Amino acid sequence: QVQLVEGGGGLVQPGGSLRLFCTASGIAFRDADMRWYRQSPGHAREWVATESPKRASTYADAVKGRFTISRDNARGTLYLQMFSLKPEDTAVYYCNAVDPFSRQEYWGQGTQVTVSS
Repeated sequence: QVQLVEGGGGLVQPGGSLRLFCTASGIAFRDADMRWYRQSPGHAREWVATESPKRASTYADAVKGRFTISRDNARGTLYLQMFSLKPEDTAVYYCNAVDPFSRQEYWGQGTQVTVSS
């Protein structure tokens, strides 16, 4: 049974930083493509960043240069380091994993990030 558990969200002032984490179990983590998505009220879920064992990390234009995605294979954990946060970054952030063998997608429950003064 695959489980993705996110955390690290919270309330931060504009210009601040946060580090999100996603701990995975039940999946071949080191071989899996891992992604962060986010969804704000009234908007569709949007892709934020991808960390792949086979390719360089990629980022949405809205976060490029401010966010860094990384993984710790020994801990089975995906991270999203966020700097220079803006109010428009306010959203629920979701971790996404693609099983490298079945290609099935899995989602975490989400963690709320609120950027406000």
